[in-house]
Amino acid sequence: MGKTRFNFNTIGLFTRDNKATVDFYTKTFGFVTDWDGVSPHVEMTLGNMRIILFPREAFEGMVSRKFNYPEGFNGTVELAFDVPTFADVDKEYQNALDHGAMSVLVPTTEPWGQRTCYVADPDGNLIEIGSFTE
Repeated sequence: MGKTRFNFNTIGLFTRDNKATVDFYTKTFGFVTDWDGVSPHVEMTLGNMRIILFPREAFEGMVSRKFNYPEGFNGTVELAFDVPTFADVDKEYQNALDHGAMSVLVPTTEPWGQRTCYVADPDGNLIEIGSFTE
């Protein structure tokens, strides 16, 4: 097989409001951070997963370029969280809604054997919560 060339474990999100996004991911999923509440750069971790945040305006200033950001739900990419069982999909879906997520797809058992749902974080980024274990 050989040596692994890359280890993908981080996603970066460009935010409208770092505080709202930090609050969402820490309270909803249990990510932890030592963010000081001021720095534009945020790192959050959960096990071997890492999410980094950076304000949209600060990023545009850093690269001297303007970007078009999606409004509403961002259908460009998703963050996918696997949970142990079908029941956990339903439980985590409700937990996400309780912490301010917007519903995109209610928990549904798909023909390919996965129970899945979609919610969106405060910036409209899609999050899939799913399991293949009934």
